[in-house]
Amino acid sequence: MPGSLAKGLTRFLLALAALVAMTAGPVTARAAAVEPMEIVTATGAHRLRVEVARTQKEREKGLMFRTSLPEDGGMLFDFHEERPVSMWMRNTPLSLDMVFVGRDGRVVSLALGAEPYSERIISSGAPALAVIELSAGTAKRLSIAVGDEVRHPIFKR
Repeated sequence: MPGSLAKGLTRFLLALAALVAMTAGPVTARAAAVEPMEIVTATGAHRLRVEVARTQKEREKGLMFRTSLPEDGGMLFDFHEERPVSMWMRNTPLSLDMVFVGRDGRVVSLALGAEPYSERIISSGAPALAVIELSAGTAKRLSIAVGDEVRHPIFKR
């Protein structure tokens, strides 16, 4: 099967599986909590409302199958310990910016415009306590850069 046809078929099957999963019955897993968060950049303090993924199950699901995010929304992945972190875009139809954050709340690295559905590993490149996923283009719009401060209770100052 030609590569582009196989890729299209794979995306169709993933979307179909997501649709079946969403309509298969009552949802039993709890949704991640939505909490305020602030990122202080060269252009000022930017307030966001993020879903916080604290459990392994919440982190594994992440933003899979989501087709949109609010302009001021995203997901904060709390890994509970500072270590090198790796992410991927499996089953994620949105292009995302990933902001890797250390225990002290400082941005340690960024991955911009991650490719939807990609299984390519995206590494923090430095120890991180958390990852913030935002709609692609948000990091540029907010001028997020390495060294910027993220304010949320999971970060210790």
